[in-house]
Amino acid sequence: MTHSEGTEMTHPGGTGMTRSEGTGMTRPEGSRATGDTGRSGAAPDLTRLDPAALRDVLADQPYPLLFATVSGAHLYGFPSRDSDVDLRGAHLLPAAEVVGLRHGPATVDRSWTRDGVEIDLVTHDAAKFGQLLLRRNGYVLEQLLSPLVVLTGDAHAELAALAPGCLTRHHAHHYRGFAQTQHRLFDQTGELKPLLYTFRTLLTGIHLMRTGRLVAQLPTLAAELAEAPNYLGALIGAKAAGEHDLLAGVAEAPGADRLDADLTALHAALDEAQQASRLPERPTAEPAVHDLLVRIRLATVPRG
Repeated sequence: MTHSEGTEMTHPGGTGMTRSEGTGMTRPEGSRATGDTGRSGAAPDLTRLDPAALRDVLADQPYPLLFATVSGAHLYGFPSRDSDVDLRGAHLLPAAEVVGLRHGPATVDRSWTRDGVEIDLVTHDAAKFGQLLLRRNGYVLEQLLSPLVVLTGDAHAELAALAPGCLTRHHAHHYRGFAQTQHRLFDQTGELKPLLYTFRTLLTGIHLMRTGRLVAQLPTLAAELAEAPNYLGALIGAKAAGEHDLLAGVAEAPGADRLDADLTALHAALDEAQQASRLPERPTAEPAVHDLLVRIRLATVPRG
């Protein structure tokens, strides 16, 4: 993937991945909330993905979308051949569904199966997205700044420009908690996926606390941070074969003692990085986010 200078993942217009031959994903006859809208045949190799090829999936949404990007394992740099596609973004409720007694949905979750590929689209209304953005929520920041852009616009670009002012030292809590949850899941399943998520979140948190830049891609983090174990490349390569493959099937897999020691060291490094971080205690972008949301909401009010 490519990244802009200064704040990683802040260019809303780039894709940074090559188009997959055989990922046709032709438009279905009418998008539906759930169901199989794909055609028969072998599923495409999801280790390669062209975000632009997903744009027609967004047709017939119930509300206008401010943006939609690819998140999940594709964003994090370790997709499998059979990975799902996680689309995330923000929608805009009309003013009439915000100011009265009956409000429109703050979150919309829709799913499809196309060409044998599971696609999930989750969007938050602009107000909810803005509120999450100003909390210690790494998920929405990563979605907003994802370079794997399916749909963008002026509001997306403006929100992305405000992202650095939403970062605080307390985002370390988000990445620490996410890592702990994924580590427990790995202990239960032995799967590569939650283990890679554990490493990814810890390294993202460490990098963010030290540099003030949000980097979500594990291969990039492994190359930039000395604390990253040297076996991560082998684990990433092994996961490409299957979404639910096990660590035990990887020849280069670390032993349990080495794994526990490395994860304990990364937790300690995150704690230290948070203590030394120059990131502010509170977000500074709240007034600007508020003004942007008011402006785009009022634009939905009919004139006359």
